[in-house]
Amino acid sequence: MNTITASTTTIVAIDLGKYKSVACVHNEATGEFRFTSFETTRSELHRLLAKEQPAVVVIEACLLAGWVHDLCGQLGIRCLVANTASEAWKFKHLKRKTDKDDALRLAQLYLLDQLPTVTLPPAAVRQWRSLIACRQALVGRRIAVQNRIRALFVARGLPAPRGAKAWAAAGLAGIASWAQPLADCAADELWRGLLELSLTEYRQVCELIDRTETKLDTLGKQHADVVLLQTAPGLGPRTAETVAAYLHDAPRFRTGKQVSAYGGLVPRQHQSGEVDRRGRITKRGPALLRKMLVECAWCMVRYNAWARGHYRRLTGGGQRRKKQAIVALARKILVRCWAMLRDQKPWHDPQTGPKPALPPSKQRRQAEAQQRRRAKQPAALAAATE
Repeated sequence: MNTITASTTTIVAIDLGKYKSVACVHNEATGEFRFTSFETTRSELHRLLAKEQPAVVVIEACLLAGWVHDLCGQLGIRCLVANTASEAWKFKHLKRKTDKDDALRLAQLYLLDQLPTVTLPPAAVRQWRSLIACRQALVGRRIAVQNRIRALFVARGLPAPRGAKAWAAAGLAGIASWAQPLADCAADELWRGLLELSLTEYRQVCELIDRTETKLDTLGKQHADVVLLQTAPGLGPRTAETVAAYLHDAPRFRTGKQVSAYGGLVPRQHQSGEVDRRGRITKRGPALLRKMLVECAWCMVRYNAWARGHYRRLTGGGQRRKKQAIVALARKILVRCWAMLRDQKPWHDPQTGPKPALPPSKQRRQAEAQQRRRAKQPAALAAATE
């Protein structure tokens, strides 16, 4: 694909749609805004970019943003992806909202240098994330089918299957003894046919999950970041691959606060004068990442001394605010995983392993504190002997 010679005065802001998109073309030299509609296909977008020869293309973060960003990269055009979760996209009290207005707003925010952007990972990482999300959706379907099977037994006044053994081979054989093909069921025994359909769906979903996890395991073994994260006790392959996929290019985050905000694990804040309220977590960013981190936090409390110590400190010995403590622990796990990926160092447990060297500022403060304690000792001995 040939590279397009970009103009230095033209901006193309596109409001992407599933079937039709609207582009706002702005010429900085004349200050003119023009609008054009086109079908959302690669050929039509390529024709538009070849005609306008823009210096930059501005789009919103959506399902279509991936291939549009890749196409602009192949043509040698700078492409910015706007963060739709930012405050700039909270439209309130608007009298009108159209595709043209959205495209115009993208262009205006870019001209004002107020466009909030996001980093779009490569196509391979995006597909990896999609496979991880597909596996999670299949797990949700498996749980839904299990609940449906339990409901069929409960409605008939029979003992419902429970525990992990109920879904093993022997347990499924016992459940299948109650099932019949739907075509052979009488009018008052249709629940047996429904049970047979549910069992068939359950086996199919389990097979799909096995195939998905096999591919994910293969990708994880080939990815150095996934192997590195699994050195943490209690952090398994599913959480490791999710963190590695969503924290792609970990050095792009400068601080742990940025990582926490990206995961949506920081509290909401409302400040006015002397009032400074902190509420629940923002829940911005990838929901799947938060879900896996919370599940990992419950597991690490059992197998990781560092996590167990933080959990007990936050809950006062495990008696209060357990859910809030788990969410706080999930944030700490995310920041610690980010530090491992940034520094490319395996897990270090400060309670069992060798302690790392303290920074110079902390060493200086500790030395000053020791000097103050030594200065107080003669005075204390003199007071005790009087």
